[in-house]
Formats: sequence, C-alpha cells, structure tokens
Amino acid sequence: MKSKFIFKHLILMFFSFLAIGPVLIVIINSFKTRTAIFGNPYELPNMKTFSVIGYKTVQARSNFGTYYFNSLVITIASLLLILFFSSMVAYALSEYNFKGNGLIYIYFIIGLIIPIRLGSVSLLRLIVSLNLIDKLLSLILVYTAQGLPMAVFVLTQFMRKIPKALKEAARIQGASEYRIYWLVLPLIRPAIATVAAFTMIPIWNDIWFPLILTSGEKSKTVTMGAQQFLGQFANDWNAVLAALSMAIIPVLILYYIFSKQLLRGLTAGAIK
Repeated sequence: MKSKFIFKHLILMFFSFLAIGPVLIVIINSFKTRTAIFGNPYELPNMKTFSVIGYKTVQARSNFGTYYFNSLVITIASLLLILFFSSMVAYALSEYNFKGNGLIYIYFIIGLIIPIRLGSVSLLRLIVSLNLIDKLLSLILVYTAQGLPMAVFVLTQFMRKIPKALKEAARIQGASEYRIYWLVLPLIRPAIATVAAFTMIPIWNDIWFPLILTSGEKSKTVTMGAQQFLGQFANDWNAVLAALSMAIIPVLILYYIFSKQLLRGLTAGAIK
C-alpha cells in the first residue's frame, strides 16, 4: 500500500513539473542576458548572467501599462457578464420545468462542441456593422458569448443539487424569485470560482480575436504587446520573456485567491 501511495505521488509530481516547468523557465530566463538564455536556458541567473534588460526594453519601447489595463478591463468585464448571465440561465433551467427547457440547455451545450473561432468572419462583419472595431467592447462581447456555454453547463449541474426545500422556505417567507436567486448564489460559490478560473485564462491568453478586432495601439492587449518584440528576421527574446513573465502574474493571483474554492468545485464536480 505504501509503495502504491508513493508511486501515485511521484506521478502527480511528474505531471506537476510538466505543467509548472515551462512557466519557471520563462520567468528564470527573463532575468538573464541573451547569451545566457541560449547558452544554458535551465541554469539559474548568477552574478554574470543576471540582467533586467528585457524589463527595461518593455518599459521603454511599449505602452505595456496600457496593454495591461486593457486586458484587465476586458477580462474582468467579460467574467462579470459571463457569471451574471450564466447563473441566471442556470437558475431558470434548474428551477422551472417549461416547454423548451431541454432545447435551451442543448443549445448552450452545442456551444461547447462548436468552436467560436469558426465564426470569426461573421463576427468580424457584425463588429464592423456595429462600429466596434478597435474598441474593447467588441472583445468583451465576443468573450462573453464564448464563455457562456461552459459556464451554463457547470452552474446548471450545481444549481440542480440545491435542495428545493430551501427555495420553498424562502418563498413561504415572501421572498421574490430574484431574492431567492441571490440567496442561492453563495451556495454554489465553489462552482462560480471554478468557472471564473477556467474562463479567465483563455480570455487573458487569447491572441486570435485581439489580432482581428483590436489591432490599434490604444486597444492592444498583453498578448498583442508581447508579439511586437517578435520580428520577421530578429526577435528580442529578453523583452518577449519579460512581457510573458508579467502577463503570468494575474493568473497566479487568481489561483491564489480562488485556490480553495477551485479545489472544492473540482472535487464536487468529480463526485457528481
């Protein structure tokens, strides 16, 4: 039994290293000279190889603060809209039995099967017709539509597990349906944290839709800002690695904040 326990932990440690290793390599090499990066990318920076030239280049040659702000606005606004609308849809689908309930649920599930990028041309035409090109609102709307299917799928399953006796007790006390909805939300907090984490990362890391919809300097995101240091004939790897290291920070902060709720949500989802 003990050998099996050790073997399982060794496997988990191995896969954890595969996931964390590339991130650590990026951060470590962002503090090294260009020669040291190509000489030995796995070596820690020392007195000879330590350098912050990449961060200085990012600060001097780009408006990284603006890119960072744009990505934060887009991500936070998209998350709030996704969680708000998906939780309302999940509450309605789990609480009320009406004609078309199953069809609406299937409609959102189809959104998980069909990638939204297949409709990039149609989305571009729609954004142009709405005069939203080079505006952050265009990305917020697209990412909200992209994140709703998965959020509805997860939250609906959790909503269905809430005892109906709690809702009926609230109704007896005279609570409205909107009041009951707000009372239910804290009960699915692990699910909300899980949805927020898994929705936020693709939005923050995406480069496809920013490249299509917001290519202007004032509306660039972090991923677009990092791309400007990759040239056709030469790449400034110090600046690229520095930009990527700074882009990782919000993801780490999110995991630190939601780690407990995220683990509870994943465990509960596995049991169900």
